Amino acid sequence: MECSFYVPAWPQGIGVETIARDNDQLVEDLIQRFRSVRALTIDLCARLSDADATVQSMEDASPAKWHLAHTTWFWESFILRDHVPGYRAFDGGYAFLFNSYYEAEGDRHARPRRGMITRPSLDEVRDYRAHVDTRIEEAIPALPEAALPLIELGLNHEQQHQELLLTDIKHLFAQNPLCPAIWPCSDGGAAHANIRDITWIEGPSGISEIGHDGRGFGFDCEGPRHEVLLKPFALADRTVTNGEWLQFMEDGGYGEARHWLSDGWDWVREEKITSPLYWEQGPDGGWDVFGLDGLSPLDTAQPVSHISLFEADAYASWASAQWEGARLPTEAEWEVSAANVAPDSGHQLDEAGPIAPVATTGGKLSGMFGNVWEWTGSAYRPYPGFRPAPGAVGEYNGKFMSGQFVLKGGSCATPRGHCRASYRNFFYPHQRWQFSGVRLARDI
Repeated sequence: MECSFYVPAWPQGIGVETIARDNDQLVEDLIQRFRSVRALTIDLCARLSDADATVQSMEDASPAKWHLAHTTWFWESFILRDHVPGYRAFDGGYAFLFNSYYEAEGDRHARPRRGMITRPSLDEVRDYRAHVDTRIEEAIPALPEAALPLIELGLNHEQQHQELLLTDIKHLFAQNPLCPAIWPCSDGGAAHANIRDITWIEGPSGISEIGHDGRGFGFDCEGPRHEVLLKPFALADRTVTNGEWLQFMEDGGYGEARHWLSDGWDWVREEKITSPLYWEQGPDGGWDVFGLDGLSPLDTAQPVSHISLFEADAYASWASAQWEGARLPTEAEWEVSAANVAPDSGHQLDEAGPIAPVATTGGKLSGMFGNVWEWTGSAYRPYPGFRPAPGAVGEYNGKFMSGQFVLKGGSCATPRGHCRASYRNFFYPHQRWQFSGVRLARDI
């Protein structure tokens, strides 16, 4: 997902004069949120050189400098240009360089060649951000009411790019034979907890509702809310660990076609896949894993991450020998199970620093939010009655509803406060550079 908006967090029916006169605290709170979100993006890049921020490691990833500039172009275009009379663009060429995929915004630089943008420099991009930040803060108190939902969209859009920024930096640094670290190694903490065997938690069955309920912000693809019929099922109380994944590997999981979808088996053979992304086997047969804190011995207690839908599905097939009927959960099963779990709980991004999944000991439904995105077996398709928003922002999610699968719950790189049970992340089944893992389900 390269990253639409659905429901504004602003009270409905408030005019510009009312906002300016009677809601000073609301305006100030919004400005503070804007500052906080924008500052975190800068903090995440604070240790990068200009070269670090310019290189593109693959077509799916974007350079850090591009993320910094694209999110700024978004604010400049959809807020300043469209809603501030007389605003002039900081640089007339930036729209071509930093538009992502908005056809309504005109031609743009080809995505696979974003790493060729050596100019503007990283410092010049920071200057661009500072200019736009100042103008946005000046504009917020007097913005027309129609622009206010776009502020909320811009904040959530930037948070999406913060996560993409981290995963793209990790993929880039993993290509370096020196295995450089961005942040010093963390002590692991809960990663050394005593992991209990998986237990099964029965989920709600019968008719339930899923989708955004209209309270607060949500992306357009999260609605409309609608009814679903759920047969009796259970979810694993926690996600699969590195240690359990090692058992799959040692039992020949990557070498037996019977566990794999046809396309997945072709992918495994063509790409010579033998382990999750970022795992490296040493001469003694032990495994190390690359992270944003460099190369470290594999911690078997941590949730397995950086696996594809193909791998998650193959693991579920293999695990059915132990747990009859083991499979990936559906999107609806996961969402109704998480409905009463606090979405800002779990291990999520709070500040710049060492970022990696940590172990959860299980019991009840642990780790539903944070740590790793959890693959579901559900295709990313529109809900009944879905309509994209008008204008360029309507291109945000709807046009990507083909060939991708839904992930739920957020990860250790998801900014805290960004997720909710209805949130729908989506990627193609072979992609695995995000912090993606798996929680099993089964029929009962």
